[in-house]
Amino acid sequence: MQIIDTIIAILRKVTELGVTLLALTVVLQVVFGTPVPFINLDVVGNLTGLITTLGSSGLVGLIAAGVLYAVLSKK
Repeated sequence: MQIIDTIIAILRKVTELGVTLLALTVVLQVVFGTPVPFINLDVVGNLTGLITTLGSSGLVGLIAAGVLYAVLSKK
């Protein structure tokens, strides 16, 4: 069981790192504009597309958003 707990802890830290990097790229895109020179991604556009897709999916999108929130907010 200790191995599984270690794997879960590692995955939790990787997820936290990913969310932190996502927030950083959003801030950088707001500050520098859409073509951030050293990222070459449209993070805000991708997030907007994801939210639009979840919103147009109706109940399934609402359930998916709830599951994502539960996974990311679980401590």
